[in-house]
Amino acid sequence: MENDEKVIALLIDAENVSPQYIKIILDEVSMYGTPAYKRIYGDWTTSAMASWKKILLEHSLTPIQQFSYTQGKNATDSAMIIDAMDILYADHVDGFCLVSSDSDFTRLASRLRESGMFVIGMGESKTPTAFKSACDTFKYLDVLMGIKNENARASKEKKKASQEKAERSEKQEKAPEALVRGGKAAAPKKSPGKKAAKAEKTPAADAPNIPHGAPEEAPAPDEAALSPVFVPLDEIVEKIREIVDHDSDEDGYIPLSLVGVMLSRMYTDFDSRNYGFSKLHKLIDHTRAFETKYEQFENGGKSLVIRNKN
Repeated sequence: MENDEKVIALLIDAENVSPQYIKIILDEVSMYGTPAYKRIYGDWTTSAMASWKKILLEHSLTPIQQFSYTQGKNATDSAMIIDAMDILYADHVDGFCLVSSDSDFTRLASRLRESGMFVIGMGESKTPTAFKSACDTFKYLDVLMGIKNENARASKEKKKASQEKAERSEKQEKAPEALVRGGKAAAPKKSPGKKAAKAEKTPAADAPNIPHGAPEEAPAPDEAALSPVFVPLDEIVEKIREIVDHDSDEDGYIPLSLVGVMLSRMYTDFDSRNYGFSKLHKLIDHTRAFETKYEQFENGGKSLVIRNKN
């Protein structure tokens, strides 16, 4: 069955995932199939669920109420696991998407895969390795959110630059018209004299009094401690080399799509976006370790193939 025909059961642990990720979750699931079930679990009587309540109707999520029977025990996990098994035995889906950063769902993911289900895991970079490894593929929600925010910021800056360019062009067009009508174009501003320049360098009176030698800003947090632990890119490159050597044709070429599939099998959390590349072929080009070309098919289609250099 093709990916776009897969029927997916989307199960979200609301007590372990932030609602800010909902758009990313739904977008990622849609890349693998159609989410026929969209259930979200939690104790909806608590104030902690207030932020989720606002978006349930907007995204057609079915809330499943689960009271906490005992303090310190997570009854939500049990409810989600029981529902997953009921859906499995109903035999109406081709795969599951388990959204949580909790290792308690490790055995569930393994059991679903044992029954032939395709399992997508989603969570933050703090998710334990055991749960990630139990899934067919795992997506880092905080990483994808960072990429989304960066793209939005770049798009906003590009739009602003385009508007400023259009405004400058409009002013240049209007200036000659003013001269033709007998008006005068605005005189260019005079450059500030030495005194003015000196005044600009003088600290403002209301500037904070910073002790000598003290930093003006608080030190940035340790990025290494905050960033998720990915497989080093050098290791990925070496693994690609091994794949190409093992499965290439007589000319040394192998379809890049096959390389992507095999990498995903070896590293469940592999995603070119984790390394800052929107597509796998861009990561390949960045390494400069492989030769690429397009292979034409008789039906007019084409496929990107790669081989090792030297």
